Amino acid sequence: MEKIVITGMGTVNPIGQGVQETWRNVLNGVSGVGPITLFDTETWQHEWNVKIACEVKNFDPTKYMDGKEARRRDRFEQFGVAAAKEALEMSGLQVTPENAGRIGVVVSSAIGGLKAVQDAIFTLKDEGARKVSPFLIPMLMPNGASGMIGIEFGLQGPSFSVASACASGADGIGTAMMLLRSGVADVVLAGAADATICATGVGAFDRIGAMSRRNSDYSMTPQPFDRNRDGLVMGEGAGVLVLETEAHAKARGANILAEMAGYAATADAFHVTAPDENGAGGAKAIRLALQSAGVTPEQVGYINAHGTATPLNDAAETKAIKAAFGAQAYKTPVSSTKSMTGHMMGATGALEAILCVQAVREGILPPTIHYETPDPECDLDYIPNKAREQKVEVAISNAFGFGGHNAVLVIRKYS
Repeated sequence: MEKIVITGMGTVNPIGQGVQETWRNVLNGVSGVGPITLFDTETWQHEWNVKIACEVKNFDPTKYMDGKEARRRDRFEQFGVAAAKEALEMSGLQVTPENAGRIGVVVSSAIGGLKAVQDAIFTLKDEGARKVSPFLIPMLMPNGASGMIGIEFGLQGPSFSVASACASGADGIGTAMMLLRSGVADVVLAGAADATICATGVGAFDRIGAMSRRNSDYSMTPQPFDRNRDGLVMGEGAGVLVLETEAHAKARGANILAEMAGYAATADAFHVTAPDENGAGGAKAIRLALQSAGVTPEQVGYINAHGTATPLNDAAETKAIKAAFGAQAYKTPVSSTKSMTGHMMGATGALEAILCVQAVREGILPPTIHYETPDPECDLDYIPNKAREQKVEVAISNAFGFGGHNAVLVIRKYS
């Protein structure tokens, strides 16, 4: 089977604008949590339960695109273009009229332009339909990031997005792998972008009961796998990887970063928001992903967990890992980098794939920060608080989403 390799990566997220800044801050255990500034939690007519988030700080979209175009794009689309620009530059790929039709884009989104929708509803109510932006539809559509990336860089191959809630980024990467192996493209930019830190997004996720409410003292939240975890902290951003067939990458002399060795997706078919409490769907996805890569649990040196810091998710994911790995689960380091970045919705799976690439390349494992009190239900090695030097040949990334979506990626060191 044709190897699929990674030749470029890009990201915008709460702890870094760019791969190197992000990786440095991950290894140093930097937290992206702070008070919400993207909307005023004090001006609404009720008391907000949640006033904290992991925002992308000091983001200037005009560094990545024309200012006029930036004003016509939702924030998630701006993030997607920024991450794609870095990924393309890292890959060294030159887009030409001859190869543009063989370069695809699968940059997904869990939710799309939620703030654009929210603002349009307010405008519709207060000022009428004539004042609604003519750019509303391009700003809200979940495939907006893929479309804008294609336009920005002249990419004319297959272009669409995958919507599978918080598994969208990982599923987008897995879909890109299938496109490459089918022969319809030589290169695919894959990942996801999301920007849901607005009144509607924060209020809705809080109503589900998924959010941490530690507004006055947020120094120890989110706490994935910790006994005292109390929910996720919403993040935002984008992650994009350049995937190619090995033959194409070699033919153009590309610097190959790692191999995207395996992918699998399953469904819990259990509940619209809660995971299967036994982790059966996640365990099956892990087993199938390892099988697709020709990898055994003993070969896996690191697991980047979904690890949202919600009580149900962390316990179910721990069971899934143990069901898939057996006794090897207790010997395999696991961490949740959402402890630093927050939950970037669909974009998190893409960023976490990038962090797995960095782990196999550099032999350093990201920590789970804010970890203090062990939970009997979560009894694995979660790399507490400090990064760990350890050689890794294979890493896996778990991404699980509302609706029971499970997606698992396998990243292998390239040689």
